Amino acid sequence: MALLIAGVLSSLLYLAADVLGGMRYPGYDFTSQAVSELMAIGAPTERFVDALFIMYGLLALVFGIGVFREGAGRSRMLRVAGALLIANAAIGLTLPTLFEMYQRCGDPRSDIPHIIVTGILVMLQLAAVGLAASALGKRFRRYSFATLIMGIVLGVVSVPYSFRVDAGQPTPGFGILERILIYGFMLWVTVLAIALLRSGRAGI
Repeated sequence: MALLIAGVLSSLLYLAADVLGGMRYPGYDFTSQAVSELMAIGAPTERFVDALFIMYGLLALVFGIGVFREGAGRSRMLRVAGALLIANAAIGLTLPTLFEMYQRCGDPRSDIPHIIVTGILVMLQLAAVGLAASALGKRFRRYSFATLIMGIVLGVVSVPYSFRVDAGQPTPGFGILERILIYGFMLWVTVLAIALLRSGRAGI
């Protein structure tokens, strides 16, 4: 049970890191700036949000293990989805540690490694959503497919914005677009966790 609850807590912690980090960053614009800019090298919020995002990653990793365990003897697709969530969390832990981006217009070095890792994370998340769709009935399947379609569309639309960030160019609306994509997945994680808990089969 505790492993699945970690999924709900991870989503809440990510939200807290985003909101509190943005509030502590003078001049930060939630509508046009990426979440990653809160943890950018040299950003005034770097140390604060790095700690929170690492905690988020650890909780997400625990949740992935919980989903993987739930899939044993129940749903092969759910088990694979759990493995993908584990991979997503493990790789995600490298963003605030190894693949941080640089401040926009503050450093000439490229953010391409950060962009590539972020793209991998999005693909892992979408794959997990698609594979877990059939695990908990028709309503969850429909909801998962809606989340999947939204994620694919917004992921494609976000690509040009990512390279504008790398080039230090303005990105009006990108903050909103990215947060819809991120929190769409966070909401799905929360729904999955609650659905598994309510199914009555969650292990202690």
